[in-house]
Amino acid sequence: MRLILYQRDDCHLCDLALAVLAQARVPDFDSIFIDDDADLENRYGERVPVLREDTSARELGWPFDAASVQRFIQA
Repeated sequence: MRLILYQRDDCHLCDLALAVLAQARVPDFDSIFIDDDADLENRYGERVPVLREDTSARELGWPFDAASVQRFIQA
């Protein structure tokens, strides 16, 4: 399972999402900043932060909490 957190620079909600991922004890994930990527900007825009499971392409949009992250990972 490859998890990716799409986020922006200087994003308060993204900081909160990082704290939730830590609380959920997510073992490994990549952080990708969408700011300088036109394709990702078009795709995610104002939706960030978004947690994506890359293999299945499932996405969990903000707001999420530790319990919903755990359910997302276990699904």
